[in-house]
Amino acid sequence: MDATGKAAAPPLGALVESLVASYRRDPRGRHLNHRSLPARAEIHAVVHLLFELFYPGYYGRQDLTDETLPYHVGTLLSTLREKLERQIEICMCFAHRGERSPEECGERCAEAARTAAAALLDRLPAIRDRLIADVQAAYDGDPAATSLDEVILAYPGLLAITVHRVAHELYRLGVPLMPRIMSEWAHARSGVDIHPGATIGGSFFIDHATGVVVGETTEIGDRVKLYQGVTLGALSHPRDESGRVVRGTKRHPTVGDDVTLYANATVLGGRTVIGAESVVGGSVFLTRSVPERSRVGMKPVGLSFRAPVPPGADFEI
Repeated sequence: MDATGKAAAPPLGALVESLVASYRRDPRGRHLNHRSLPARAEIHAVVHLLFELFYPGYYGRQDLTDETLPYHVGTLLSTLREKLERQIEICMCFAHRGERSPEECGERCAEAARTAAAALLDRLPAIRDRLIADVQAAYDGDPAATSLDEVILAYPGLLAITVHRVAHELYRLGVPLMPRIMSEWAHARSGVDIHPGATIGGSFFIDHATGVVVGETTEIGDRVKLYQGVTLGALSHPRDESGRVVRGTKRHPTVGDDVTLYANATVLGGRTVIGAESVVGGSVFLTRSVPERSRVGMKPVGLSFRAPVPPGADFEI
């Protein structure tokens, strides 16, 4: 205690020594003596630029006209290309740390980053076309939606799928880390957790959004609708002789065209296929395939009703 009776703070020197000893004792969770990490703030800035490009006038500047639009888009693309190339390069160098010399890594990663960034930029018009179909699917699928404007400005499911469409392209291009950083940014803001590896068809709609999980090897067809709490996950994780998880296998379900999965439905397993035009009811737990045009639901549970409880009486269920 000090003179005022308050607990005295421990000496900083002792805390420094204790923390440094912890870092040296267990190197996990530290990043020392290496090149810089990917900058999450810069990757998040890339996401914001993409929203401005996909939905001009809704995000960023709101005073755009037909005359100013080309200049605005050109400026955004120039900034986006610069940020993409730099962050992709850093992600690639980080992923290959220890495999190459700094000079070799710098040259090879820079060239690979330019190629990947150019490929993504070239895909932006097609990605936007698909996103507008997603916007329309949300409006058509939700009677509470009053306009396409409301969907673009307010729907968390659209935010999640917008980020996923880009993150998936980067994933396909072999860019490490960056797609996952983007998808987790969307996860934190929308409540939707979509792995960048998941393949999702056109006119996709997530209603209410919160709690949806879509695993890495999930395949989703066209015009699919998910409600809140839906999980498309793995049934089990195969392991090798050393007990380590085997990666790169098909672990998550395949969902056919025109399927609807209602709230809190759980579908697991890489061999599980939901046939086209099927409906999976709320709270269903499914680990086997169902044919096309199936209707899968839970049996009704029994509910108990009793007469109203008199005032002051004990309440028992």
